[in-house]
Amino acid sequence: MDNVKQMINISVLASGSKGNVSYIALGKTKILVDIGITSSSLEKKLLDIEVNPKEIDAILLTHIHTDHINGLKVFIKKYNTKVYLSEKMYFELSKIVYLEKYEIIDKKFILENINIEIIKMSHDIDDCNGYIMEYNDKSIAYITDTGYINRKYFEKLKNKDIYVIESNHDVDMLMTGNRPYYIRQRILGDNGHLSNEKAALYLTKFIGEQTKKIILIHLSDDNNTKELALESLNKIFQETNINFDNIIISSQSERTDLIEIWLKLYVLEK
Repeated sequence: MDNVKQMINISVLASGSKGNVSYIALGKTKILVDIGITSSSLEKKLLDIEVNPKEIDAILLTHIHTDHINGLKVFIKKYNTKVYLSEKMYFELSKIVYLEKYEIIDKKFILENINIEIIKMSHDIDDCNGYIMEYNDKSIAYITDTGYINRKYFEKLKNKDIYVIESNHDVDMLMTGNRPYYIRQRILGDNGHLSNEKAALYLTKFIGEQTKKIILIHLSDDNNTKELALESLNKIFQETNINFDNIIISSQSERTDLIEIWLKLYVLEK
């Protein structure tokens, strides 16, 4: 048998209150999770990591809030990329965006040779998806826009290679900030967003020996900083005797470095 090297690539191209999009390549399959920035901005960011926008095979939507779909209409009109979304998302999205190529997804599905499982998020919208993507023996958990993570998913989320998880706000900054009371309560509630502390506590239950990277996403512009998110995560890791420091924090304006994880596929000699 011959060893054929392939890899998983991931870069969070933009993440925050004003727009979210991530690029994930598993083997030869190239995926975008959400398109919450303008299509022109996305194209520039993809070219910056040497990816031709025409080569994107699929767009996975987490939900249809504006900061996750803002550039979708223009991008799919230009490139005719297939969109994967739930039936509830399609019902709402089709009112504002014409989808020529799409697939309704539910629970588990296969995209090329990638196994993808949906985990339902708790957000103030009819439907919101997180995703577990598995390719060969590697895996990515993608979790954003949720007030909590249901315990029924804990076992499924354990010991993944990469965790992409929201760390939206610092509670003290939120409570002493200028946002109206009802918005603060929404963000803090079960249908809101994960705080730095909640994200860190969940990660203590999930990460394992196989885990190689943690990427914190969807940091609030007004109620968080990279320093506070990292400080909170490190503090809780230290308190729970977890030694892990391979952490990347995304931002609204700049993409993360392109992360590469190499793997081996085995093919029969001819």
